[in-house]
Amino acid sequence: MYGRVRGMTVLGVGGHPVTVEAFVGRGLPALTFTGLPGAAVADARDRIRPAVEHAGLEWPLRRVVVNLAPGNLRKEGAGLDLPIATSVLAATGQVPGAALAGAVFFGELSLRGEVLPTSGVLSVAIAAAQTGSSIVVVPKANAVEAAHVDGIRVVAVSSLEQVVLFLRGTWRAPEIEVVTNGGWQSPAADLADVRGQEQARRALEVAAAGGHNLLLVGSPGAGKTMLARRVASILPELTRDEALEATQLHSVAGLLAGRGLLRQRPFRAPHHSISTVGLLGGGSRVMRPGEASLAHRGVLFLDELTEFRRDAIEALRQPLEDGCVVVTRASGSVTFPARFTLVAAANPCPCGFRDDPVRMCGCRDDQRARYQGKLSGPLLDRIDLRVRVPRLTKHELLGAASGEPSAVVRERVVVARDRQLDRYRDTVWTCNAHLPGPLARRQASLTDEAERLLGSAVDASALSGRGFDRVIKVGRTIADMDGAARVDVGHIAEALSYREALEPEERTARAS
Repeated sequence: MYGRVRGMTVLGVGGHPVTVEAFVGRGLPALTFTGLPGAAVADARDRIRPAVEHAGLEWPLRRVVVNLAPGNLRKEGAGLDLPIATSVLAATGQVPGAALAGAVFFGELSLRGEVLPTSGVLSVAIAAAQTGSSIVVVPKANAVEAAHVDGIRVVAVSSLEQVVLFLRGTWRAPEIEVVTNGGWQSPAADLADVRGQEQARRALEVAAAGGHNLLLVGSPGAGKTMLARRVASILPELTRDEALEATQLHSVAGLLAGRGLLRQRPFRAPHHSISTVGLLGGGSRVMRPGEASLAHRGVLFLDELTEFRRDAIEALRQPLEDGCVVVTRASGSVTFPARFTLVAAANPCPCGFRDDPVRMCGCRDDQRARYQGKLSGPLLDRIDLRVRVPRLTKHELLGAASGEPSAVVRERVVVARDRQLDRYRDTVWTCNAHLPGPLARRQASLTDEAERLLGSAVDASALSGRGFDRVIKVGRTIADMDGAARVDVGHIAEALSYREALEPEERTARAS
């Protein structure tokens, strides 16, 4: 007796088709797996039989062999429970084999036959549609995720019994209402709450308009964290393609909890004790996206940047440059998208009061040197905007006037982003910060005066090639905010001012 069902396994962020074959033959009662099953798949032998029997179905008291093809692909996750159980039911004639054509099954089973919420359903639905399947059978709790994929019918089930009734044609799955996560809503944190800090507010707007990385440096209590947490309030709504990418990563990480597509850009703020694996993703067995990938198309906020493990923040160099994280293990490698905007905050020295007008810094020179050495030159070179955040004056603290609200700033950011989308409509790029260096130079359209100023800055500031390109990108963003077709001297001058947050001797030491 033989049954064949299509399933999926999620590796990295993508779904991979798995053909599940069940053979029931002579021999002592046993369930054997072949085809490189992972630990969670191997555990299914203790879940599937109780689930089948609890659903009122018969488990064959014979030898059952389940093959997971292709044999050279390691199968991970509990999502193969449902296709394995269905293949055995097909082999024993309890469900019609003809009803399995064109269908993909995915879901974890409980001992009571319930189909439990399973991570990665959106990736499974996308892969099923791409491989020509017409039906995907998934847990009811995850059905909203899959319903956002066009060209495929989603069957939401809550139990193995419903799967059997659906295949027999005696039960019809209810329609799924496609919803988003409530649409775009302005976050509670608003820029109007920020008093003073005009340069930092301007840098926040530039960063949001062009997708640029930002470092805020200042004394404790100056408002660095308050500013950074308001970046989300001025970012534009995700496009549908961006929303699918971001939601897929959250689905794989098991963070959606049955919700629909993300609409607000992700904002991730991990604690400084996070490990490299937690930040970039991976794992010894099941590879999961880290915080950098969960911030894809959004913001990764690292508060107290110098307190993070050096190996963790240095590992951010690749995603900051390439927009992806490649995790390699003995069992293979996976690639996670990680095109985020980095916003970081740090104190200028261990005590935090260097150059503070009120409190005197008590740090020794060697302490400052060790502290500053935690941030390498190559990492800082990938941060486009570096801004000093001064202590607020008493007039700013006591003043009644509020700052410009986020809604007004966001309108300007959206206009600047639209200009970039129009300029790069024939490319894969969406904003200035992500352009390769050669393309950024061609698209900048520098005036003669701007070129001369930039040339002088190369000599005076010892700009690296990467730093040179990033100044051009920031200048292009400022020009977009002004509605200018060409990057003029004022745009380049402002872009250069955002690289002066560190003292000259510090920048020279790190540039080496």
